[in-house]
Amino acid sequence: MINEKLPKIWYGGDYNPEQWDKATWDEDTRMFKLAGIDVATLNVFSWAKNQPDEDTYNFEWLDEQINRLYNNGIYTCLATSTGAHPAWMARKYPDVLRVDFHGRKRKFGGRHNSCPNSPTYRKYSERIAEKLAERYKDHPAVLIWHVSNEYGGYCYCDQCEAAFRQWVNARYGTIESVNKAWNTSFWGHTFYDWEDIVLPNGLSEEGEGEVSAFQGISLDYRRFMSDSLLECYKLERDAIKKHAPNIPVTTNLMGFFPQLDYFKWAKEMDVASWDNYPGIDTPPSFTSMTHDLMRGLKSGQPFMLMEQTPSQQNWQAYNALKRPNVMRLWSYQAVAHGADTVMFFQLRRSIGACEKYHGAVIEHVGHEHTRVFREVAQVGKELQQLSDHILDSRAQAKVAIVYDWENRWAIDLSSGPSVALNYVDEVHKYYDALYQLNIPVDMISVEEDVSSYDIVIAPVLYMVKPGFAKKIESFVENGGTFVTTFFSGIVNENDLVTLGGYPGELRSLLGIWAEEIDALAPDKKNAIVMKENLGALSGSYECGLLFDLIHSEGAEVVAEYGADFYKGMPVVTVNRFGKGKAWYVASSPDKKFLQGFVKNLCDDKGLSPLLQVPEGVEVTERVKDGQACVFVLNHRGEDVQLDLEDSVFTNLLTKGKVTGKISLSKNDVLILAH
Repeated sequence: MINEKLPKIWYGGDYNPEQWDKATWDEDTRMFKLAGIDVATLNVFSWAKNQPDEDTYNFEWLDEQINRLYNNGIYTCLATSTGAHPAWMARKYPDVLRVDFHGRKRKFGGRHNSCPNSPTYRKYSERIAEKLAERYKDHPAVLIWHVSNEYGGYCYCDQCEAAFRQWVNARYGTIESVNKAWNTSFWGHTFYDWEDIVLPNGLSEEGEGEVSAFQGISLDYRRFMSDSLLECYKLERDAIKKHAPNIPVTTNLMGFFPQLDYFKWAKEMDVASWDNYPGIDTPPSFTSMTHDLMRGLKSGQPFMLMEQTPSQQNWQAYNALKRPNVMRLWSYQAVAHGADTVMFFQLRRSIGACEKYHGAVIEHVGHEHTRVFREVAQVGKELQQLSDHILDSRAQAKVAIVYDWENRWAIDLSSGPSVALNYVDEVHKYYDALYQLNIPVDMISVEEDVSSYDIVIAPVLYMVKPGFAKKIESFVENGGTFVTTFFSGIVNENDLVTLGGYPGELRSLLGIWAEEIDALAPDKKNAIVMKENLGALSGSYECGLLFDLIHSEGAEVVAEYGADFYKGMPVVTVNRFGKGKAWYVASSPDKKFLQGFVKNLCDDKGLSPLLQVPEGVEVTERVKDGQACVFVLNHRGEDVQLDLEDSVFTNLLTKGKVTGKISLSKNDVLILAH
C-alpha cells in the first residue's frame, strides 16, 4: 500500500483553507466527515503565503491546518507549494521567468511560469522543500509528499540554451558526433563550435507548429526539457528524502500529456499519480487506456488518482456536468484499472479567478444538500467497505501495447508523410478493439520485459531504439505474437533513417519490405480485401491515412489492397518466426477490421473476456492473494441485462449472492468477488 498509516483506499482531494475563514474551516470539516473524506492535499499553490520575502518563512498557518484536520481524522498529502513562484521572486530575480516559443520574455502571472534552468528557481524551490521536510518529517498526519503540480511547459531563454549545449555535450561528447546525429550536412547546418548550437523554436528550426526543419535537434530539445523539469522535481524530492526517507514522494502527471517522458519520470517517483479530466464525449476506452498507461509507468504497481472533478470542469470549450452517477462510475473505472486512491480537485469551490466554475465537493451554496455531495458521500461510504478487498490488488494482462513518448515526438516533428497522422489515436484504435472484447491490456514502455505476455502490439513504431528489435525477435521466437503497423521501423533514436529498406531493423522479423508510403487526405479510402476467410475476418474492410506498399520476403499475405495502382499488393501479412508470429498491418484499418483482427489474435492464444456482456459494458478485474475482484461498469447510458450464467459471485457492495440473469442500471457499477 502507499502508506500503512492509512490502510484503505484514500478518499479526498485538493483543499485550500488559506482562501477561507475559521467558520468555513469548521463547516468544511463537518462535511468532510459526512462524505467519508480522509485525505486532504494541502499547500499546492501556497509559496507566496509560505515565503513572503527572500528570508522569511511562515508555516504556522500550515501547522494549524494539518493539526486541525488530523484531529478530525483527516490525513495530509503535503505539497511543496512550488507550482507557482511568488511575485517578489519574479521582480527581484527575472531569470525565473520563462521565454516563450516565439522568444518573448514572460512577466509574472499564470502558474507554470518558472524557467526550469533558472538558478534562482532551483535554489528557492529546493530550499522550501527542505524546510517543509524538516518541519513535518515526523508529523503523523503526513501520508505522502506532493512535489510542485502538473509539471509542464517549455522555456526558450538564454540560460536554457546554455544548459542545452551542456546536455548535448554530455550526450554526444564531440561536436563531430552532434553533426552526425543531427545530419547537419543537410542545408549546410554544420556546427563548428558548441556556441553555434541554438535552441529550436519559432526563431530557428521550428517555425509555426510542431514540424521541424531538423528533427534531431528538436527531438533532443524535448528530451532536454523533459530532463530539465525532472531535475527540478528530483531536487525537491531529494531535499525531502534527506529528512523523511520513508515517506513516499510523487507528483501529479496528466495522462498522455505530450511534453514529458513519463516513463522516465516514473523511475524517480515512489508512486505514480495523475489527474483525470475526460470530456463528456471522451470514449470510455480512452480513459481506460490512460489509466492503464499510468499503471504501466511503474510496471503494474497501483497508482494514485490524484485529481478528478466531482461535477464539471472549467477549461474545456463546453463544460458539461457529470450526469448522475457518472462521477461514481468513473471513480470505480480508475480503481478497476489500478488506482488505490480516489481524490478530487477541489474539495471546496473557489470564489474567484479561473477555477471558480470548476466543480467541487462543496459547492458555492456551502452545504451538503446537493446532488454532487450526496454522490460523493455515497462513494466515500462504499470505499470504506471495499478497501480490504481491493487495496494492493493487481490488474493482470496477457496483452501489452507499446507506447513511447520519444516515438511520439519524432512522429509529430516529422515533415511528412501526413499531417493527419496522430500516434495516440492509432494506439487507441488497437486498445479500443481489445477494450470492446473486454480483454485486459498493459500499456508498456519499449524498455519493459515482454516475456510474460502472449501478444505485444506496437502501433506506428516509427522509431526503433537500440535493443528493441532483438528483444521482440526473442519474444516471437519463443512463441509470442507481435503486431506492428504502417510507418514502423523507419528511424533510429536520433531520427535518422535506417538504410536498407523499411521497416529497418524489423524487416527480417516481419518478412516484408516496404518500398513506398502513400499518404492521402482523411476522406480518401482504400480497401483491405481478405484473400480468404480468417476467423472473425472475411470480405473487405476500409482503410485510410497511410498506405505502405509492401513486398513479401517470406511472410504470408493475408489481405491485399482493393484499389488504386497498388491494388493486389499486400496490406496485411503474417510471418512465422521461430515458434511465434509477427503481423504487419500496412494501413490504418476501420474499427470493424480491428475488432475481428484482435479477436483472431486472442482466440489463437486462448484469451477470452472475463464475462460476456453487451457492448458498452466494461469488465476488468484486480487480483489479490489469488482472489479476484471483477468490476462491471455500465457506460451505455441505459439499463442493460447481464447473464452471469452458472457463475456465482458475491456483490461486494450489497454482500448478496448474484448469479444468472441480472439487471444493471445506466451508469451503475457491480463489484463482484468469486
